[in-house]
Amino acid sequence: MDTYFGDGNRNNDSDPNNEEFISWINWFCELKGNEFFCVVDREFIADEFNLTGLSSMVSFYHYALELILDVDAHCGSENGSGGSSTPPLTEEQQRLVESSAETLYGLIHARFITTNRGLKMMEDKFANCDFGTCPRVFCGGQAVLPVGQSDVVRESSVKLFCPKCEDIYYPRSSRHKSLDGAFWGTTFPHLLLLQMRDNPSKTIPKPVQRYVPRIYGFRVRQPGTFVENEENGMSDIKSEDRLSKATNKENLETNASKGTNQEDVKVGNSKTSGG
Repeated sequence: MDTYFGDGNRNNDSDPNNEEFISWINWFCELKGNEFFCVVDREFIADEFNLTGLSSMVSFYHYALELILDVDAHCGSENGSGGSSTPPLTEEQQRLVESSAETLYGLIHARFITTNRGLKMMEDKFANCDFGTCPRVFCGGQAVLPVGQSDVVRESSVKLFCPKCEDIYYPRSSRHKSLDGAFWGTTFPHLLLLQMRDNPSKTIPKPVQRYVPRIYGFRVRQPGTFVENEENGMSDIKSEDRLSKATNKENLETNASKGTNQEDVKVGNSKTSGG
């Protein structure tokens, strides 16, 4: 795990008023493998309402939050001396705080990217293909979006959702495969795509082709299936069976109707002859 040094090891000056100062948030998002993250506004993180419920999900919560917000640097700038409102930590505890800060930022990130500003920032990354493209051939290099299969930390890694074929895939990079899916959550990509539907120019068409297995040029058909469209390979599963059943049902109804009419005629004739 990369270590963040709040005492200026990132640069030559830890003063947040200095133009060369790099905040923890920017440092974290610029790490190799963290390209899927966007830079969450400091004001969003500083608002306690946006962090409701997170304190019970992250160990060393207050320390981690101060690290994310560069409280040491800001206190040093405003008061003339460094130091936060929390007591100093041991080296081992500091490592745990750094790990907790990454988890806390990820959970905050999952909330931020569902806000209007967060969606806009992620849409820009989506437009630039920062998350990669769909590996499916017939999706034609469609840009993908990060998605979690769970909103709970440490349950599943991040996956990539393709809005064209509507399936999910593993990221290509091993660094991205190790990212927790809860840092993007299950809602984000679908909320963004729903918002994009309002703009016709951003509508993503569904794929018009699918791969058709062939042996020596002949299609491999599964039992009970019928391939209908020769040009684009789209198949109508079990359409032949449905058509056959519908036809048989119609024939049975017709025969039953004819049989009833014939019985009526016979009964009428017998009554006439008996009279």
